[in-house]
Parts: sequence; structure tokens; C-alpha cells
Amino acid sequence: MAKDAIVSDETARKFAKEKETPYTRWVKAEGLEIMDGIYQEDLNTIELKPWASRNGRGVFLNHDASRTSNDCYVCEIAPGEKLNPLRQLYEEMILILSGHGSTEVWNDAGQKVSFEWQAGALFSIPLNTMHQHYNGSGSETVRFVAVTNLPPIMNVYEDPDFIFKTAYDFKGRFSGEPDYFAPKEDVDGLMLLTNFVTDAVNLPLIEAKERGAGGGHIRFNLAKSSMNTHISQFPVGTYKKAHAHGPGAHVIILAGEGYSLMWPEGEEPKYYPWKPGSLITPPNMWFHQHFNTGTTPARYLAFKYEGVAIRNAQGVPKAWISRRIGGHQIDYADESQLVRTKFADALSEKGLESKMDESYEAEKATLPPLD
Repeated sequence: MAKDAIVSDETARKFAKEKETPYTRWVKAEGLEIMDGIYQEDLNTIELKPWASRNGRGVFLNHDASRTSNDCYVCEIAPGEKLNPLRQLYEEMILILSGHGSTEVWNDAGQKVSFEWQAGALFSIPLNTMHQHYNGSGSETVRFVAVTNLPPIMNVYEDPDFIFKTAYDFKGRFSGEPDYFAPKEDVDGLMLLTNFVTDAVNLPLIEAKERGAGGGHIRFNLAKSSMNTHISQFPVGTYKKAHAHGPGAHVIILAGEGYSLMWPEGEEPKYYPWKPGSLITPPNMWFHQHFNTGTTPARYLAFKYEGVAIRNAQGVPKAWISRRIGGHQIDYADESQLVRTKFADALSEKGLESKMDESYEAEKATLPPLD
């Protein structure tokens, strides 16, 4: 049975002062809450509070395992409104959940670019640039979700004025290039070399058989950020291989219906159902596995900090490498029979059948031998 590691009140009091950080205090000073980020059923309906300093509404989503690496927040812009202009000495990646509008980005040299977006758009704010988001509708609300690496920055400097008011242009990140946010199609390996994705839900992907289930995959390094992101998709009646990595990967469901299992080593998996708009954030080195039980391909977006990707000597994330040779991915051949039984039962409830036999068979050609 999974354990929650709760100790006595006496022990907890000894660490009470260390529970709060400059980051958590800043969130409270903004008048907002930090809600559980391990799982949220629907980011489209999660309750938000007024965010006066931004002229919007928001909520932060996080959990103890990722609070020192990166965070997540959801924000709304009212019809006909705009957020206040902002600069920040941390990085931020944004997915538009609903609505349409535009963003202006400029630096202290006076170089400015603007671009339009709609639901499904994906982009990043270049480091320390001034920027402002506008709702393009007079009747509909804009809602977006963002992941940032503010927590370690705030915990180091403890000075919001320094973080939000320091004038410095990182010219290698942004120099007012007119086409900076123009969609591009250049690809290097699995990496799409762009700073803007028009529609993450329908973006063409690249085959990535290493992750199993005959799925597609594509990666991004938006605005030269130290954070990165990827999109994965897998077919009807299939599921991905279980794997583990560092903390702070925020998985947002873009399309499809299914569930995920998550568990720490040696404990029973926990079940999390999902649909478009669901958020799953696996804790540090918890195994997790995604299952498609719907009638359409399932697609998700993972926002994460680079520290999540524990790599081997060749630079390959160990979450892509079999546990049989020292990686952090569980081969289909080594998974519990309960995984397959649960998946078959979930499909049967909807009149569907597993399409995994081909994936099981295809794995045999590259399966490392057991020691």
C-alpha cells in the first residue's frame, strides 16, 4: 500500500519554519493560493482568485516535490482587458487553454514585436523582456496555463523588486527579431526549432518508437529557455511505457481520454483519470504510465525544467532507456500483469479492445537481455 510519509505533529513543528519559503510567501503576498499540482481534473474549470498586480485572475499549482525547481499557474484575462505589463528574471512557457488575443514583447533597447494567438497556441516569454497579454475578444474570457522556474529564483534572491524590476537585455535571447514568434518547421532530431506553435493539439509529430505504443513525439526549446517541453501522442487502445524522472514535469492533456498510473518504487500505483485540460505532475522519481481508453488518439504536453531529464553519458534521458541497462523506463516485458489486466478492463467497459499485441512484439527486437 502507498505510504504518505506523514509524521507526528511534534516532529512537524520542528520543521515548521522551513515549510515556508520566499517563493511561497510571495504567492501569498499576491493574494493567491498554491493548490495541489500532482493532479487537477480540469484546468479549464479550476477556481481562480483576483490577481490585482496582474489585472487578472489566477491560481498557482504545485507540490512539495517540485516547489524548489519550477511551478505552474493558471491565469484569466477578462473580456476586453489586458494584463499589466511585466518583466521577470525567470523563464516562462505558456499554453493558451481558451480564447484568443495577442502578446507584445519588447526590450530596453526599444525593440518590440507582437503576435496573435488562440486556443492551443504554445510559446515562451524571453528572459527579462517586457511583455503584455491582451484579450482579443470583448465577450469571451482568455485562460492560459504557464510553467515557470520562479521558485529557485525567488528562493535565491528573496527580492521581488530585483526579480521584476531589473533592467537588462539578454541579447542572445531576444533582440527584437521581427520573425521571432513566427511559426517555423525546421527540425533537428526530435526538436522543432521554433519559438511559437500555432496549434499544439494538431501539430504533426515525429515517430518515437523508443517510448512504446507506436506513438509520435516532438520537442521544443522555446525562446532559448533552460526549460523545455515536448508533445507525445499514442493511438487508440494503447499505452506508453512506464518511466521515472526528476521533479516538476507538468503533463497537460491536449486530446483524448484515459488515465495515468503513478507510484514510487516498491509501492502500489495510484490511479488518475484524465481528459483534455487535466494536469498530472509526477513527483520526483515516481514511475508513471499513461493509458488511452478513448476512441481517438491521446495527446499530452509536458512542460518541464531541464533538471527533470536525468541523462546518460551520451546525453539521452534515462527515462527513455530500459531499466535492464541502467535506465528509468520499464519495458513492457517487465511490467506487472496487473497493468495489462486493468487496461483490458478499462477498455472493456467502453466496448473497446487492446491494440498492444503489436507493441509487445515489436519490443522484442530491441529488448536488452536480463542479467
